[in-house]
Amino acid sequence: MYVKDFMTKNPVVITKDTSIRKALDLMAHHDFHRLPVVDENGKLIGLVTGGLVDESTGVKSTSLSVYELNYLLQKTPVSDIMITDVVTIDPDAFVADAAKKMIDHKINVLPIIEADGKITGIITEKDIFQAFVELLGYGTQGTRFVFHMEDKPGEFAKVCALFAQENANLENLAIYHNAERGTEVVVKATGEVSVEKMRQVLVDAGYEITDIFQNKKDGTTEHFKVK
Repeated sequence: MYVKDFMTKNPVVITKDTSIRKALDLMAHHDFHRLPVVDENGKLIGLVTGGLVDESTGVKSTSLSVYELNYLLQKTPVSDIMITDVVTIDPDAFVADAAKKMIDHKINVLPIIEADGKITGIITEKDIFQAFVELLGYGTQGTRFVFHMEDKPGEFAKVCALFAQENANLENLAIYHNAERGTEVVVKATGEVSVEKMRQVLVDAGYEITDIFQNKKDGTTEHFKVK
């Protein structure tokens, strides 16, 4: 899962001479919370956010009149308040790399920069969440089995073989190592899968099932009892 597959392409950008008022209007119009700032060659030189505007102009605590505040916003260029040390990422990086950068730097957006320094996209926390949802196959038709699996060579191949023998196609998979519960697996299977039969096959093979959910064609989800 690459950043380029989940980023917003050709993002709205502004130049350093753009007024703060214009930047705010663009954010409101497009329902954005931030705007990349580029030079005349399209290379990233900064980032402006709604929060930065509030901090820099004291919008929420100012004693200025509405007229005076608007005049200030119209006359002040974004270059006066923009962040210049912007954390970025490559379009060919993994989505997980983008998520780790956001966590490490306590940010919720990353401009996507090509080798020549030009901005080609932007990825936000919302995009990361979307990638996570797609990774687990949520919201699409199929049955998700959640169970414990031993962390040893060949174990996953054994699991795949069990689903294959029941003509189940494994579309999505996630493996999580929990310090208390051990290794947990979430598998989304499609095809002519009998939930009860697949459950019994896994139990007979020694796997402890903790949850089974089935997303149906009509968009509803059925939760099966596992014990």
